[in-house]
Amino acid sequence: MSDSNSDKEVLIVTSKLKKYIRSSSGLSTSANVAPALSDTIRNLCDQAVENAKADRRKTVMDRDFT
Repeated sequence: MSDSNSDKEVLIVTSKLKKYIRSSSGLSTSANVAPALSDTIRNLCDQAVENAKADRRKTVMDRDFT
């Protein structure tokens, strides 16, 4: 898989993200938001994986995201 943002899979449901933003603020959502948010989620997941490994677990848990 390439490191280019355009080649990375979007990890969120874009329609639900747009609906949430629209209903909570009345604002529209740029097409660039979903890939940027997916990168943020990837980074959070990578850190959570490291936290689980540091605790010698094979399961990522909610507490690994803090």
